[in-house]
Amino acid sequence: MPENTPVEKHNDIKLYNTEDWLYEDFVIGQKDRSISRTISEGESMMFNGLVLDMHPYVGDEKFAQEQGLFGKRLVAGAMVFSLGLGLMANNNVNTFSYGYDKLRFIKPVFIGDTIYTIRTHLNKQPKYDEMGLITVSYEVYKQPGELVLYCEHLQTVKYRDSESFKK
Repeated sequence: MPENTPVEKHNDIKLYNTEDWLYEDFVIGQKDRSISRTISEGESMMFNGLVLDMHPYVGDEKFAQEQGLFGKRLVAGAMVFSLGLGLMANNNVNTFSYGYDKLRFIKPVFIGDTIYTIRTHLNKQPKYDEMGLITVSYEVYKQPGELVLYCEHLQTVKYRDSESFKK
């Protein structure tokens, strides 16, 4: 049976499920695809309750069927955004979110739809003395490949060699 160990001795063990990419490691044009996930009614309604979004299109089955444009309930756009980016989330200890641009909800997503995300490295440029700015796009698709959401995520990321980027 293991004994108690001072936490300092654990610091040498690499953190699980984390990345340590640096500015120089980001390759423009690189594409990555996530796994897929199906959006259930329960999690959709839980999200709506958490964010207080009870618009009839997302929270009222009767309204959606009888008066709604699509004949069934939608998944809230904010949830599609959150799930789509979450599918590509990483735990890079060297990047920090700077914001999002060009967020567009292109097509509706319904309860029971299965989504996946493709991330593309679009651009990188020096920004600060210690960090550069990278831009990646997120394209969220629902099966069988219909684009439903697009956005660009700006992130600052630490340089491996900050001296190379100082003015």
